[in-house]
Amino acid sequence: MNEKIKELAEQYAAEAASEQKELLKTLGVIPAPSHQEDMRAAFCRDWFQKQGAEDVHIDDAKNVICRLGDPDAEELVVFAAHTDIVFPDTTELPLKEEDGKLFAPGIGDDTSNLVNLMMGAKYLMNHELKPKCGILFVANACEEGLGNLDGTKALFATYGSKIKAFYSFDGYEPQCCSCAVGSYRYRITCKTRGGHSYINFGDPNALEILCDLTERLYKIEAPKDGDAFTTYNIGRMEGGTTVNSIAQEAYMLYEFRSTSQKCLEEMEKRLDAAVESVRGRGGEIEVELLGVRPGNGPVDADALKAFTEHTVDVIETWYQDPIDFAAYSTDSNVPLSLGIVANTVGTVRGALAHTREEWIELSSLENGLRIALALMLDYVEI
Repeated sequence: MNEKIKELAEQYAAEAASEQKELLKTLGVIPAPSHQEDMRAAFCRDWFQKQGAEDVHIDDAKNVICRLGDPDAEELVVFAAHTDIVFPDTTELPLKEEDGKLFAPGIGDDTSNLVNLMMGAKYLMNHELKPKCGILFVANACEEGLGNLDGTKALFATYGSKIKAFYSFDGYEPQCCSCAVGSYRYRITCKTRGGHSYINFGDPNALEILCDLTERLYKIEAPKDGDAFTTYNIGRMEGGTTVNSIAQEAYMLYEFRSTSQKCLEEMEKRLDAAVESVRGRGGEIEVELLGVRPGNGPVDADALKAFTEHTVDVIETWYQDPIDFAAYSTDSNVPLSLGIVANTVGTVRGALAHTREEWIELSSLENGLRIALALMLDYVEI
């Protein structure tokens, strides 16, 4: 990689270590359930303003957007990290430091990565480096669970094709994801008149109709698209009242996943066909779409390969273990589905994500900031 960028990244990461740790401790206790990221969003906005940001705001989706460069720039690069965590807490989160580790819900996924985004942005702002294109630093909302990537979807709804490249800081080192696992999730409900199990025997039973639907769903031949394959699952079924009552209502939770957006759209058609095939059985069927995470779209393979190779070059400058290239479901799903090159990069070492015992190694923060800043410095004149 560029030796000047390497030198600047190493120098700043060493100088900023104390501030970086304190910022993490401050941010790490602020609750941020998906769709309720208001407190973190306000903190991030105020922090960016204190660092000298002149163009920063919170949008309607609760994304914090800090913009550098020409406000009329037709080409933008995005550096993002999500503010939300998987837990519903709305009061201060517990945080503990012990044996070189920092423990807190969401501390690695994604608070530490968010801190590296913010500290990297601070360097560019404080040194008044001239951007080669427009740069958006985004502390985005709704990455987790049924947040359904709503923050990043809103970002692309606003800036659209102006975004030419996208980096998401998320997960653990040495992750470098350039392949999106998309998913469609549904609640399927069946309602019938019900009745007594003896007197009304033979009348439509909501549970039995859903069992019939289950059998039909599992007979679907999953589509393929090149190397991409598709999976599906019924994760929960519940309903009825007592052993001697014909079930009046029951529901199931169903999803299908694929790295191919084409396969996801084909599965949607096959689900619709299966549901239609049981509609005449005496039950009222309702299908509620709970969330969509898009899969890979028409990305230029050579462009994505070159983009990812550069990211890997940066990571391997300071991290020697084999890179994790696995497909994941992250904010990068959105740009990848639109044909825009994107990588999701882990900038911290840790474990137990999505548990209340999650931890990160404090010693990894410096290395993570080097990686984040080095990627950013490619888009400014130095």
